Amino acid sequence: MNGHQPNTESVHLPPLDHRGTPDQPAGFAEHLVSFLRRNLGWLLAAALVMLALHDVFGTHGLLAMRRSQQEAARLQKEIQQLNDENQRMQDRVKELKSDPAAIERIAREEMGLARPGEHIFKISPNPQDNSTTSRAPDGQPAKP
Repeated sequence: MNGHQPNTESVHLPPLDHRGTPDQPAGFAEHLVSFLRRNLGWLLAAALVMLALHDVFGTHGLLAMRRSQQEAARLQKEIQQLNDENQRMQDRVKELKSDPAAIERIAREEMGLARPGEHIFKISPNPQDNSTTSRAPDGQPAKP
C-alpha cells in the first residue's frame, strides 16, 4: 500500500486532566474529594461520637448540669436553714422587747444581775474534783 493512505488504526491516548495535559498527578482538591467520598461514613460517625462525648462530658454537658443542679439544691437547703435561723432570731427579739420575764432571765443568767436584797452565789467546778468523781471504786476510770 501506499504511504499516503490514512491510518485507520485507533491510537490510545492517556486521559486528560482538567488542565489538558496527560499523565500529570491529580491536584490536592481531587485527592481531598476522593478521600471524602471513600471515608464519608467514618467521618460522620466520628463526628457524632465527638458530639455525644461533648454533650455528656463537656463544659455545659449532662454531667456539668447534674453538678449544677446538686449545687443549687445544696444552696437552697442552706438558704432555708438561714431563713429558719433568721425567723428564730426575730422571734427572740420580739420576745425580748415585749416579755419582762425573758428580759429578767437574761439579766440573771447572762449578766449576773440580781434584784435588790438578793445575793448571788457562784460555785465554779474544781478540776481535781472531776478526776476523783469520775473514777470507779477500784481506782480505774469510770465508763461514761
